[in-house]
Amino acid sequence: MPGKISIVCFTAVLAVASTQAHARDTRYDLPITQALTAPEAAGIVDPSIKMTFGRRGPGQVILADAVTNKKTSRVGKGSDEKACVWAFLSAYKQLQQRAKELGGTGVSNIVSYYKKNVNASTVNYECHAGAFVTGVALRGDIVR
Repeated sequence: MPGKISIVCFTAVLAVASTQAHARDTRYDLPITQALTAPEAAGIVDPSIKMTFGRRGPGQVILADAVTNKKTSRVGKGSDEKACVWAFLSAYKQLQQRAKELGGTGVSNIVSYYKKNVNASTVNYECHAGAFVTGVALRGDIVR
């Protein structure tokens, strides 16, 4: 009987610990320029596609409200901020690729769009870091 009680207690402790680990959702507002100048950005950012954050840029909108929601594993990334850079660059690249597919020359009015909440900063992007996964969501208008 004491063995069964120990197993039940141990299982309960593990369940509570795993719930706490999955529940983490730390919000970061990080500089866009810092992510775009990080060593990881080399070869990812396409300078031929103009990206404008938080406001309308030049060009005619060919697709409004294009959304990307990229997640990255925290494993091997070091800090939350480093994982945020990877997630941001993935989302940024996906918007640029969508613009190219549609014959666009840029993406305008880019905002952070995490859980469909708009953060229209021109200098920062919003990132959320959990225990195992980090995510960035962006929304913008594809322009030509």
